[in-house]
Amino acid sequence: MIHPTALVEASCYIGVDVTIGAFCVIGDDQPDLAPTHIGARSIIRSHSVVYRGTTIGEHVQLGHGVLVREHCAIGNRVSIGSHTVVEHHVVLKDGVRLHSGCFVPEYSVLEEGAWLGPGVIVTNARYPNRPDTKDNLEGVHIERGATVGAGCVLLPGVCIGEGALVGAGAVVVRDVPAGTKVVGNPGRVL
Repeated sequence: MIHPTALVEASCYIGVDVTIGAFCVIGDDQPDLAPTHIGARSIIRSHSVVYRGTTIGEHVQLGHGVLVREHCAIGNRVSIGSHTVVEHHVVLKDGVRLHSGCFVPEYSVLEEGAWLGPGVIVTNARYPNRPDTKDNLEGVHIERGATVGAGCVLLPGVCIGEGALVGAGAVVVRDVPAGTKVVGNPGRVL
């Protein structure tokens, strides 16, 4: 079902049993990019925007007011909470969960089952606001099953290892080894 107030570009692929809520905008920009693809039984809630050139898998749920930019690859059974921003060229593999109010910038990769708590801020510009900033972005890599607690900040280029746990409010400035627990500012292994 597509709400009558939603704007959905005619070239978009919309799978069976997809719900697109009120005032959504789907694939209505950058006509030079591939059409947006939304897999079966996905739900896109009101006021969300999904740019053209993004692929969304099956059974995906977007909360209210979510923004997903171009060239994103979103797997199956992914949940993106209300007012979360996913910038371009991001990969969210199957079963990823982003709670409300997260920011995930360009070139980030979240592997299967990765989990970000509310208000997690991922960064990718080590030296922001310089003429060469866009040429030097470093995405964050969050491995399979890693959990990042509420209000954490992840600095550019860090890797959160498989099954690791980052405690709420931590500021992660270096890689987190698989299976470890990190807390504090700067983040330290327990």
